[in-house]
Amino acid sequence: MATEAAPARPVGPTRLVYFDDMWALRSDANVLAVHQEEGGRVAVVLDATVFHPQGGGQPADTGVISAAGVRFLVEDVRAKDGVVFHYGRFEGAGEGCGHRFKEGESVSLEVDAERRSLNSRLHSAGHLLDICVHNVGLFQLEPGKGYHFPDGPFVEYKGVIPPDQIQDKKNEMEREANKLISEGAKVLASVFPYEKATKLCGGSLPSYISKDSNPRVIKFGEYPGGPCGGTHVADISAINSLKVTNIRVKKGLTKVSYSISP
Repeated sequence: MATEAAPARPVGPTRLVYFDDMWALRSDANVLAVHQEEGGRVAVVLDATVFHPQGGGQPADTGVISAAGVRFLVEDVRAKDGVVFHYGRFEGAGEGCGHRFKEGESVSLEVDAERRSLNSRLHSAGHLLDICVHNVGLFQLEPGKGYHFPDGPFVEYKGVIPPDQIQDKKNEMEREANKLISEGAKVLASVFPYEKATKLCGGSLPSYISKDSNPRVIKFGEYPGGPCGGTHVADISAINSLKVTNIRVKKGLTKVSYSISP
């Protein structure tokens, strides 16, 4: 796989449109650079994007960037040093074809709605498990890594569940998750000053978050929120249903695997 090259000229951080409107599927932007990497992969860099790059356990959005009859099919999105790279191919562009965006050109962005919806539901389900872990009395578990891809999503926690409690807690977490889904709760997603974000997250934030920063917080109803840069459902009822498929305890960690209904 080709390495991710930088644009031809330095550019500033990409403005993330979904930070302002998490449920937006369309936006406009200006082209900053288009370049081709070794191996032929093409990257489009814009001043703003509605596409979510892969990261935080969430897959990348896909979709289309278009302008003046030219369509760029976005197949992958990655972020590096605050700059978002849209990887894909120009529709109908063959060898030597001049169908490309021009620097400074205004383009329209459209995210694949079905993929965004699934990614958001899976990500929200992972955060909902954090609430359920607390609600069923597993206070010793501290959220760690999350993997919210369709091919086997899970949340990994620091801490363990005693072996004789695993099956009961698995059932309790699943019941609690579906109870909360059936009741529904609005999802808040916004950027806050550090002190306000700390209060919304139950009084503390992870140490990797700078006190000089303005963290983005995701909050489900009245429950304490958590820092997150991903996309989520507007109401947790949109998850539909959640199944805890497996709990595995190993080397001081507890891995809770889950699935959601179509």
